[in-house]
Amino acid sequence: MGQKRIKLAAIDIGSNAARIQISAILGAPDSPTLKKIEYIRYPLRLGKDVFNYGEIREERKNKYLKLMQCFKLMVELHEVDYMMAYATSASREAHNGPEIIEAIEKETGILVEVIDGKKEAEITDLALADFIDDESFIHIDVGGGSTELNIHRNGKKRASKSFQIGSVRVKEKDDPVWKEIRHWISHHLNPKYGPIAALGTGGNINKLFQLATPDVAFTLGRGDLKATRDYLNGMSIEDRIHKLKLNEDRADVIVPAADIYLGVMAICESPKILVPQVGLKDGMMIQLMQKALKA
Repeated sequence: MGQKRIKLAAIDIGSNAARIQISAILGAPDSPTLKKIEYIRYPLRLGKDVFNYGEIREERKNKYLKLMQCFKLMVELHEVDYMMAYATSASREAHNGPEIIEAIEKETGILVEVIDGKKEAEITDLALADFIDDESFIHIDVGGGSTELNIHRNGKKRASKSFQIGSVRVKEKDDPVWKEIRHWISHHLNPKYGPIAALGTGGNINKLFQLATPDVAFTLGRGDLKATRDYLNGMSIEDRIHKLKLNEDRADVIVPAADIYLGVMAICESPKILVPQVGLKDGMMIQLMQKALKA
């Protein structure tokens, strides 16, 4: 019988959906790889409560606790060795967030860490190592409740900021947050260097990329992204679900998310966006693997 594989579990509790991924470490310690064993995404939609009422209401709180109990069972069934759980924007802002996090730990033993936008970006960066080169680019990460912008130059992050706008927390173009975004970008980007490339992460840009079926691997032109956005906007949410097979919780947020990517790209005059199709959970997996291999 072979040696037992080390198993890892990453739980990502976003403002729109919650996810668990379980992976195993394969290969030698000096050249490890990760094999996905299990992945579940559940439309918990915490942001629907938090961004409208300032708290996670009773019905959704109960779903949250049940979901974490399910995740706990999966961790036990797969005999996971290392686990981490992060919660983002909606959990940061919910008035009753701390008491729910405490209840989760009490009922399941899972310690959920609520992280800020800066840490979220740093963890996601771990999964972007293969895509970051010496070129300058702006990394746009659109979540349900917040958007993280990160400017990279010469292979290093030079500026980073989280903005209160997302696919669930929708803002109009004349909202002050867009003025804040434009000011921040103009402060950190020098026009003399010309247009800057964009890199996009988040479930919505991944789906937009798949729908656009671009010719170039990992790359989507701004015009193609706009055309895909307009195509979706011309459909009812029901048609997006039935004709395009989108999940209900994707169908109603994908256009607002596209508007954020396009809005930032327009400000930066970005002609294209790189879509590596990785996110927070992928960075968490790398973090867990590093921890496991040091043990």
